[in-house]
Amino acid sequence: MTKLTDYTSFADAQNQYSADKLWQLFDGNRAHLNIAHECIDRHVDGERTAVIIAHADGRDEILSFRELAEGSSRFAHYLAAEGVRSGDRIAVMLEPSRPFYVALFGTMKLGAIAVPLFTLFGPDGIRLRVEDCSPKLLVTNSEKAQVATGIGNIKVVVADEEFMSGLERHSSGFTPKTRADDFAIFQYTSGTTRELPEAVKHTHRSIVTLMLAALYGTGLRPGDRFFCPSSPAWGHGMWHGTLAPLALGITIGAYSGKFNAERLLRALQDHRFTNIAAAATHYRMMRNAGVASRYRYFLEKVSFTGEPIDSETEKFVQATFGHPACSMYGTTETGVTLVSYPGAKDFMVKPGSLGKPVPGVRVEVQDANGMPCAPGVTGELKVWRRDRWIPTKDLGRVDEAGYFYHGGRADDVIISAGWTMSAVEIEDAVLKHPDVLEAAAIGVPDPLRGQVVKAFVVSNRPGDDAFSREIEDLVRSRLSQHEYPRQIAFVTALPKTPAGKVNRKVLRAREQAA
Repeated sequence: MTKLTDYTSFADAQNQYSADKLWQLFDGNRAHLNIAHECIDRHVDGERTAVIIAHADGRDEILSFRELAEGSSRFAHYLAAEGVRSGDRIAVMLEPSRPFYVALFGTMKLGAIAVPLFTLFGPDGIRLRVEDCSPKLLVTNSEKAQVATGIGNIKVVVADEEFMSGLERHSSGFTPKTRADDFAIFQYTSGTTRELPEAVKHTHRSIVTLMLAALYGTGLRPGDRFFCPSSPAWGHGMWHGTLAPLALGITIGAYSGKFNAERLLRALQDHRFTNIAAAATHYRMMRNAGVASRYRYFLEKVSFTGEPIDSETEKFVQATFGHPACSMYGTTETGVTLVSYPGAKDFMVKPGSLGKPVPGVRVEVQDANGMPCAPGVTGELKVWRRDRWIPTKDLGRVDEAGYFYHGGRADDVIISAGWTMSAVEIEDAVLKHPDVLEAAAIGVPDPLRGQVVKAFVVSNRPGDDAFSREIEDLVRSRLSQHEYPRQIAFVTALPKTPAGKVNRKVLRAREQAA
């Protein structure tokens, strides 16, 4: 029987795709399905490699499907012995490593809900999410355990060597009994605000829907060796970088620790990866490192997501890897909708374009009245879902050939280095400084990160370098390491709307004019 993974062309994607054919790629069905089984257990034949982890310190950690299948089964038995039941939440705050994958898949194997948390979260970032989802356990390392202990009375488990060795007393076999519509993962977007700390709730059947983006957004096919350096704490690193390729039995590469472009380039060479999906900033950092020519590459498909990629970096990707950078665009509400079909020889990748819709999805650029815009006219990108048009809050345009282009954000979300950040959350952290009276945050252009956060601060204290450093350090300690304002302007007042709210639109306009 011919499967969707047997087709590689753009024409076949349009003619052969159907939702029913997605289900043919899995063991489970519409009633019963388990992500851990689909991603790990069914691929244990032989000693096939599941994950190659490139650690920032230069180490390579190689994990087989069998090792992860047995380890996750033991972890599932451990959770059951701890009184964890189906539907309970288990927070996992670890870098890619054997303990991370064992805990992640073991949680889902039991029928509990995995909640991946970013390892650079400070106490406020952890508390916000812990209080929202009330996990039974938080699995982390010794360093982060010190930060998390005492938050929400949660039990903190340190997944060190002693803990992992202790799992050996549990059985290496476990048969999942989850339904397809049971929840599997609660994932917080990087832009979650303080006012609405709501997790995106994914069921086990989400792995099936995800395969649409995997096939056409990252071009995944059995036999690929696929690297995604994005953190699995976020959607791209988890769903597109981890679950989708593993579900196809593909060997994946993951990055652990502080990102270093040359370390990634060396891993691409040493392990002969053939497919990579990363944030646009990752490619910019590879270009700026100035060492790409020292290594040899085997890549056949290259894709990016999170933000538009600049033209100079596009040229670098083509020159270095011999293939164009293929865009993959989507939102939390709509999923991936526009792609550039990496690996499809009959699809022309247009520089600067978001590509064309994935099979079976309708996308339009609409004006303020909800009418389609003419080619070349900027409007809001909208996606047809559940018998209505869903706004993406992004601006865009479409050309005569049906290629879509990004026109910027339509709201106050800041995208920096592929991370989606909330202006409200950053402002809240800045306001914790006792000398700050008012604060506003916006994104301003940056040649490396696309955007960086600029904070406007009102204070009776004179603004100087010391004051700026205090604010930066405060935000780093309260939120995440990447969310601090890299630019700070001390002002006497902030522009306000008639309702008294800070008018960030005016601030952005001033910055653009300047």
